[in-house]
Amino acid sequence: MTRRFLFVLGSSRGDGNTELLARRAAEQLPAGVEQRWISLAEHPLPDFEDLRHDSDHVRPTEGPAALLLDATLAATDLVIASPLYWYSVSAHTKRYLDHWSGWLRTPGVDFKATMAGRTLWGVSALAHEETVVADPLAGTLRNSAAYLGMRFGGVLLGNGSKPGDVLHDTEALARAKTFFGQDAPPARFPYEEA
Repeated sequence: MTRRFLFVLGSSRGDGNTELLARRAAEQLPAGVEQRWISLAEHPLPDFEDLRHDSDHVRPTEGPAALLLDATLAATDLVIASPLYWYSVSAHTKRYLDHWSGWLRTPGVDFKATMAGRTLWGVSALAHEETVVADPLAGTLRNSAAYLGMRFGGVLLGNGSKPGDVLHDTEALARAKTFFGQDAPPARFPYEEA
């Protein structure tokens, strides 16, 4: 299967540190690998309304929800590029992940089976020196991948606060060169690894 990368940008501003780091990593992908970039700030999803117990779901046919559902289903590799906001994913990113709950129940989509075996990656910039503070973000992505039976390539972390700061993080830039080339094992919940 030809690899198709979808980069879901979760920052509230364009060209932020997370996006810059994701683009540096994407530069290393082979020329034939398709890349699609979608900014959640430019294609805002409505708040997710949980209707699973009292309504039938219908496949979105227009707007950001349709765009993101179709792009997500088409991707072999899904990259969540979210800055670390209050130690987890951004509000834009969380809303996107919440919509997965609706897509799981949308007739004809078979979201869980379609995503199984595909790979989820994370990219994030944080202003804190100790990367352990990003564990909640990494856990959100890893556990989401585990629930769907996806592979998980981990999270590429870089340091930066002001726009462009991450370009001075030489260690993150070095990791970006090989990030998408590494093996992505099947995602496991923490209790499955114990």
